[in-house]
Amino acid sequence: MSIEDQTTISSEQFDPHASSLNGSVDPAVLDELFAIRGSIDNFDATLVYLLAERFKATQRVGYLKARHQLPASDPNREKAQIERLRRLAIEAHLDPVFAEKFLNFIISEVIHHHQVISEEHAQEPDARA
Repeated sequence: MSIEDQTTISSEQFDPHASSLNGSVDPAVLDELFAIRGSIDNFDATLVYLLAERFKATQRVGYLKARHQLPASDPNREKAQIERLRRLAIEAHLDPVFAEKFLNFIISEVIHHHQVISEEHAQEPDARA
């Protein structure tokens, strides 16, 4: 089953009105809550697709680094990105501590992917020549 098929199935199974509050809260309040949550659901979907695109790009970086035997991590780049994201977070009125934690998590995943790609590349017969 392809990723697209899995996405369609999981999207079709999602109930945007799932709530523990049904029957215990004024229906007008629930309608407003569901409308706001609908926006949140759209943001979450956008974040997932943006992250997918970001990781596609970082995978390309990983293959480039592996081909040229570059290190998986680039501490100066990572530091600059974290500083940049903190500034953007402040401008966007987002907690910069949260933004930094989020980026650090992403960076650690990217580095892990780059290490795996590098190890796989090193095992290829033509990579050792």
